[in-house]
Amino acid sequence: MNLPSRYGSGLDTSSFKSNKVSHDGMVYLKAGEFGMGASDKEGREDEYPLHKVKISSFWIDVTEVTNASFKKFVKETGYITTAERKPDWEEMKKQLPAGTPKPADSVFVAASLVFYQPKSITSLNDASQWWRWVKGADWKHPQGTRSNINGKDNYPVVHVSWDDAMAYCKWAGKRLPTEAEWEYAARGGLNNALYPWGNEDIEKGKPKSNTWQGSFPLKNTDWDGFNGLAAVKQFKPNGFGLYDMAGNVWEWCNDWYRPDYYASLSGVSNNPQGPGDSYDPMEPTIPKKVVRGGSFMCNASYCKGYRVTSRMKTSTDTGLEHTGFRCVSSN
Repeated sequence: MNLPSRYGSGLDTSSFKSNKVSHDGMVYLKAGEFGMGASDKEGREDEYPLHKVKISSFWIDVTEVTNASFKKFVKETGYITTAERKPDWEEMKKQLPAGTPKPADSVFVAASLVFYQPKSITSLNDASQWWRWVKGADWKHPQGTRSNINGKDNYPVVHVSWDDAMAYCKWAGKRLPTEAEWEYAARGGLNNALYPWGNEDIEKGKPKSNTWQGSFPLKNTDWDGFNGLAAVKQFKPNGFGLYDMAGNVWEWCNDWYRPDYYASLSGVSNNPQGPGDSYDPMEPTIPKKVVRGGSFMCNASYCKGYRVTSRMKTSTDTGLEHTGFRCVSSN
C-alpha cells in the first residue's frame, strides 16, 4: 500500500504492575468451532483457504479501548506512546538495507500518521497520497497539536502502536486477541456471513457501521452520519453483543502477518496463534502484525476491510489515526 513507515523503539514495561483483570465491559464467549477465512470471491489472496478452527472460551471487550480507559492507564503508569517519542536511528537501521544513509535530523521528530483528504489522486495503490506524517499527532492530539480529545472520552483511542496496545494489555491484566479469536468474535455466531450483521450490503437498509461512503478518498457523503472517527456504540452490536467489529478503527491482533499462513494449515486448527514470524513481500524487512475490522476510511472501491475475513497488516511501531484495539482475557 506504500504506507509511509516509522521506526521507533519500544518503551520498557518491565516495571508495570499488572492489575487483576476486570470483566466489566467484557462479554464471555463460549468455546466453539467455525470456518475461518473467505468463502466468497471478494477476498484477497491472504484470506484463503477457508479452514476449520476450534476456539477455547474467552472474554472480550464489548468496545474498542476508549480514550477514557487509555487516559487512566497513562495516568497510573506514566507511559509515553510511540507517537510521542522521537524515532531511534539505531532501531531504524535494523529494518533498512545495509548502508542506508542516516536521514536528516529534521526527520527525527515525534509524529504519527494522519489522514489527509486530497483533491485528486493518481491511483488507489499509493496510500501516501492520503496519509501524512504530522508532527505532534498522538492519542491526545489526533490531527496534530491544534487538535484534542476534549469531550471524547467515549471515542476509541487511536495513534496507538502494537507496542502501545501490548503495554496497555499488560497493565490491564489482559492480552490482545489472536486473529482467530478476533474473527470468531466478529462473526457473532453467524455461519459464513460476510459481515458481523449478516450478508446485507453495507449501504443497503440502515447504516450498520462507520465507514466511507462516496468516492474514496476524494468525497465522503457521510450517509452513515459520521465523517471521521465516531464514538463507540453508535451502531447495533453483533450477535455476541460486540460493537464496532466492522468500521470505525482497525484493531490490533497478537499475530504476526504472513500472506501464506492460512495455506500452511491443515485439518482443524486448535486455538491457532499465527505464524512464528512476519513476512510481507511488499516490505520484507519490516515486521508486521495483523489488524482487523476496517475503519471509517473503508470503502467498497478500496479495501472493504469491514468484511469479517478481511486482513491487513501494519508495522508494530506505527500508529495511525484509524487504528485502535480491544482486549481479551482467558480467565
